[in-house]
Amino acid sequence: MSIDPNTWRRLEDKAHELRGLTLDTVYWAGGGHVGGSLSAIDVLTVLYYDVMNFSADKLDDPDRDRFVLSKGHIGVGYAPLLADLGCFPKDWLKRFNKTGSPLGIHPDGSKVPGVEIATGSLGHGLSIAAGMANASRLSGRNFDVYCMMGDGECDEGSVWEAAMAASHFKLDRLIGIVDRNKAMIDGMTEDVMSLEPFADKWRAFGWEVFDIDGSSIPEIYDAVYAAREVKGKPAMIIANTVKGAGIDTIAGDYKWHYGSFSEDQVKDGHESLERYHAQRIAKIKES
Repeated sequence: MSIDPNTWRRLEDKAHELRGLTLDTVYWAGGGHVGGSLSAIDVLTVLYYDVMNFSADKLDDPDRDRFVLSKGHIGVGYAPLLADLGCFPKDWLKRFNKTGSPLGIHPDGSKVPGVEIATGSLGHGLSIAAGMANASRLSGRNFDVYCMMGDGECDEGSVWEAAMAASHFKLDRLIGIVDRNKAMIDGMTEDVMSLEPFADKWRAFGWEVFDIDGSSIPEIYDAVYAAREVKGKPAMIIANTVKGAGIDTIAGDYKWHYGSFSEDQVKDGHESLERYHAQRIAKIKES
């Protein structure tokens, strides 16, 4: 399934808007996990603004698709998306991670509308998502379950236990996504604990694998729709991204796993995001 130019442009514009709102939210909060938020935004945009059966006015719909943000520390990028969708007022973002705010660093499903479950203890999300996917089948409702993990998170043994179980039970309503920005809090993933050959490992565990450019809206779009058609086994999308994508001064730097911005840095960040957006829009015109 190929993306049409109008849909591509719509999703590019939305991802750009969300990157800017994420930058502002980090500033308002006094700090946040900005690097992994910016690398994940393109995938999140395609899922929530095109693919998933999700509506802010039907959060209890039993047939809704489920999304588990296993890398829960990127709540500073996830909260702007949920606010934009209408799950809660955008004014909440100005109090992100402040005393008394429902929006903490790790989104709490009991406090934040639109969040399925509290996450952030890395390595747990895929197990939870596998359980949801099995429940989808056993209940006969057949909703899809998406689980986004970080690549550093895949150092956790519990991820691979869940991978084995999902394959064994043939959970073809489960679509995993790894934000493969190749950087984690301690350094570059291949220096801390090598994951390669990463795609081959998932295949060996019985998953259908899509290894893509996770900063390309068309590649994300094609991969997600293809993953939804996989039968008899779960699907994994390895989204190769750049930590801090879009902001020149932090892109690719693992030290920006978490960070804060001055007023001048926010201004410069928005200017960089504008240039980044213009470069991406130019690709639509060239296609």
